[in-house]
Amino acid sequence: MWQNFNNNKNDNKKNLDKSIKLMAISAIVLLVLFIYTLYKSSAHVESGSYYFGIIFLLGLLSFAIFARLKQDKIQKFLNKNIKNNNSFSNELQEAKQNTSEEKTDSSIKAVSSNITFKDVAGIDDVKGELEEIVDFLNTPSKYLDFGVKLPKGVLLVGPPGVGKTLIARAVAGEADVPFFYQSGASFVQIYVGMGAKKVRELFMKAKQSAPSIVFIDEIDAIGKKRDGKSNDERESTLNELLTQMDGFEGDSGVIVIAATNKIKVLDEALLRPGRFDRRVFVNLPNIEDRKRILELYLNKKHYEFDIDRLAQETSGFSSAALSTLVNEALLNMIKRSSKIVEQSDIDVAKTKIEFGKKQALLLDEEQKEILAIYQASKAYISKSKVALFDEGITKIDSVYPSYTQLLENIKRYLSGSIAVEVIKNEKYAINSQDIIKAYDLAQKMVDEYKMSTNTQNIIEKVSNTLRSELSQNVDEIVRLKDIMLKNEVISRDDI
Repeated sequence: MWQNFNNNKNDNKKNLDKSIKLMAISAIVLLVLFIYTLYKSSAHVESGSYYFGIIFLLGLLSFAIFARLKQDKIQKFLNKNIKNNNSFSNELQEAKQNTSEEKTDSSIKAVSSNITFKDVAGIDDVKGELEEIVDFLNTPSKYLDFGVKLPKGVLLVGPPGVGKTLIARAVAGEADVPFFYQSGASFVQIYVGMGAKKVRELFMKAKQSAPSIVFIDEIDAIGKKRDGKSNDERESTLNELLTQMDGFEGDSGVIVIAATNKIKVLDEALLRPGRFDRRVFVNLPNIEDRKRILELYLNKKHYEFDIDRLAQETSGFSSAALSTLVNEALLNMIKRSSKIVEQSDIDVAKTKIEFGKKQALLLDEEQKEILAIYQASKAYISKSKVALFDEGITKIDSVYPSYTQLLENIKRYLSGSIAVEVIKNEKYAINSQDIIKAYDLAQKMVDEYKMSTNTQNIIEKVSNTLRSELSQNVDEIVRLKDIMLKNEVISRDDI
């Protein structure tokens, strides 16, 4: 806008200068012609109109000379009027544009987050990965000077209630940038093209407010794998999301954060490099995390119960479940007309959660020990970090897996159930998904890779090997089980 104004200013100055020169030249020429006509005319000049003409031309010439001398002041006066007219025109245009945007979608608005990392407990591992994003948003030149570009998209993966939305808000709060929140379901529209239109408007406003953060919760609502058989509204919305993420560079100042608890259903195009190429896994809090979360929720509140004991008794609770637990305890405290949270309030709250919606997995000591054996054997066989409530397992990933590597992956899937059987002398139904994955992989070895002729033979071979190995290392499994019960996590250093 300022460039256009300066250009108009220069053009106006040139035009005024040209007009004054033309006026002076015209007056001089006409004056000379008029005097020459009078001089050559033989007729007697009786009328005063000739003299009036001469006076008019002399006046015109005088005005041209005066205008030339006062040209700067005249130019300044004209520029002031032009600037006012341009400002008024721009205000009208901006008001019109804002009105148009409000009509398109007034639900897309940036908010300022007052949540920081100190308001979110139990995310030490996650915080380390997100701090560099905050640093990039605060001091982008530190990275751009070396040609470093941050990932366009960060995908937060974890079970419901672990605080993925809160973490995204904390990133925005730490960086002190506008935060655009949208759920995946909000893009699912009845009319074709409306979801894609909303995606375009979201990214347009984010770019206008850069640096900024776009957070899409439950992205699996629009990001499910495409089957290629239809081109419905959801797929057009997904295509627009992919296009928009391709349309800005890593130095644009816009970071897209999304959350899901179903990463396996997401379309591969979303997960490829250049889009959501960074994945941050947010697991259920362990015992130390739960203690810090409880201390955070109970801050500035009076309580008389053992918080360490409560942290141990709430195995499997997410941060949202712990928040619900504390809130229910406070409600019961108010019903008692008290100002101090007691153990009885906690017991009432736990009962409501256990027999209500069952938001959390409540385990007694025996069940917790069985799960600890199951997970400890996974850590021992895979030689990797495993938490008490981890559902997955570290596998050997290879483009061209060998027969031995495939057997090793089946071994890791079956290690938990075989270890419990060896140590407890009884079979337990714990995680059916691990067994299903083991059988699926064995079936693939038979049908696709032709490495064997019978699936059951592969499973029995791996099971017998595991029984032999685990039976000889029961003491080591028990040691790891005790560590798991104490810390709810086994690190690589513990193995």
